[in-house]
Parts: sequence; structure tokens; C-alpha cells
Amino acid sequence: MTRPGGYARAAMRIPKRIVRVALMGAALSTVALGPACDSSSGSAKDPNPLMGRGAVQMVRGGFTFTEGPVWIASRAVLLFSDIPASTIHELQPPATVTVFRKPSGLSNGLGLDPQGRLIASEGDNRRVSRTLADGTVVTVADRWQGKRLNSPNDNITRSDGTIYFTDPPYGVPAGQARELDFQGVFRVDPAGTLHLESSDMNRPNGVALSPDDKTLYVDDTAAGLVRKFPVKPDGSLGPPTMFVPYTGGGGDGMAVDDAGNVYVATDAGVKVYKPNGMTWGTIVVPEVPSNCTFGGPDRKTLYITAKTSLYRVALNVPGRA
Repeated sequence: MTRPGGYARAAMRIPKRIVRVALMGAALSTVALGPACDSSSGSAKDPNPLMGRGAVQMVRGGFTFTEGPVWIASRAVLLFSDIPASTIHELQPPATVTVFRKPSGLSNGLGLDPQGRLIASEGDNRRVSRTLADGTVVTVADRWQGKRLNSPNDNITRSDGTIYFTDPPYGVPAGQARELDFQGVFRVDPAGTLHLESSDMNRPNGVALSPDDKTLYVDDTAAGLVRKFPVKPDGSLGPPTMFVPYTGGGGDGMAVDDAGNVYVATDAGVKVYKPNGMTWGTIVVPEVPSNCTFGGPDRKTLYITAKTSLYRVALNVPGRA
């Protein structure tokens, strides 16, 4: 989910248990912003998800580079990465932040499997991992045909346990060589077998699934576009079509609401697209956003990671990662 821009790298190890320490930071603050870019109210069958939204609020600042937010409904908390700090933080709303895991292997995108276990894309460890119930971290995928992955970036899991992830080279540790000559979109089936689904994207980054799990969205940061892949019953992907030909700049992490609208972190803010690819508008954020996800008890709070801070905005529609 991270775009190029550089961040410090360090050798990390994977912990065997979860640690929590207090994190100092600023209190919750409200950012005064203008209304959403699209003033259309939509229709009864196609309501504008940006109408009646709240103000964008800073939850906490002072981080290095935030990414990968994921809501844990069973505990009513949000996890998110601070990549250069090799830390996964935990937010207990409204603004209590503690350390969930450190070091994190320079984790980037975070997701959940159907059992509620954390799936992490770890750039420094060049793998996708799963956290078991006892806190043990195990490898889901780290090699394709014997060669090390580049630096897994983002992931999303289908309701049957199929994991999709992107593998651009942004986080390849300093001093280590790339072993793959492409940037892939991969699938891990429920049995644990790794499959290559796409190898022709320049910088595949954010991934998201439609509410019915029948469409996988993948953006290409370098090209500034979003593709959509049909998801077959067995979890494999069909030939892609264009969803958004140009985001206007960038394209990073994504989220989808229950109506099928797609939220894409771009250089201009979080752009919101209808299921047909038309634009609803943009949620302007004080810092360039890197990712977003829905959370809260009603799933109507959009949490946004952006550079050094975590933000949130109340919407009138519920959503998912």
C-alpha cells in the first residue's frame, strides 16, 4: 500500500508474543475542511456516500509513515502500521494508542482472515504472515517458485480464506537483491498454495474486494489507474478490465462500502468511485493519504492513514476494508 518516497529500513525479527506499551501523542483534534467535491445527492437507489459526512478529524499525529489500517470488530479496535518504525499500533477509540507489535518486519498492509487472525504484508521480511491466536507469527507466503518475493505490500482475504496480495519492490531491504523480475498480484488458496494471478502491472499496490467477493480491485500506483478482476468460484482471477483509467495522481490503499463504492487513497485525497467507475467526489485530507478502512460499531467511520498521522471521518454508509 505504500507509494515510493523512501523510508528507513532495519533488520527485524518476528516476535513470539504481543507487547503493548503506551504511546505519547497529541489529543484528538478536528480539521476544518470544505464539503466533498461532488455535490450530487445521488438517488434513492444510488445515494451519494459523501452527502452528510462529518469533518475530517486527526486522531493522532507524530508517526513516521502510517499505513495498513484494519478494524478488529471483536475487540472494537483499529490496528495500523508505522512502516519505518517497524511497529503495528492499536487504537482504542477515540484516541488511545498503544503498541500492538514491535518489531513488525516493516509491516505495511494489514488484513484479517475469516477467523479474525491478522494477515500482515511485511516488506523487510519479504513475506505475508498470519498471527495465530496465541500471538505466534507464521509465514503464509515468502517465495514464488523458489525465489524470494519482492516486498509484499497490501492484502485482502475473501470470505472462504483466499488471500490476495500485491508484491511491488518498494520495500526491498537495502543490500538485498530482487529475485523476481516482475511485480505480481498473488493468490494464496485456502489450502495454502501460492498462485501468480498477474505479472504485467508496473507497481501493483492497494487491493480491495467488492461486497459480494466477485470483483478484486487492484491499483497501479505508477500508472495512476485501478483495474478490476472478476473472481471465479475457485478464487482464481479472470482477465482484468479498467475500472479507473487515471486517478489524477497516485493510487494506494483502498476500501469498499456496502453499496459497492470504492475509496482510493490518491495524491489529492481519498477519491470515491461508484461501482461503475464514475466519481462521487474526494475526501480532502491535510496530508497525502496512504490507505483507508471502515470501522466503528456501525462500520460508518472511515479511518485514513496519511503520512505522519491517523485521521477519521464519519460517513452515512457502512463499509469494509
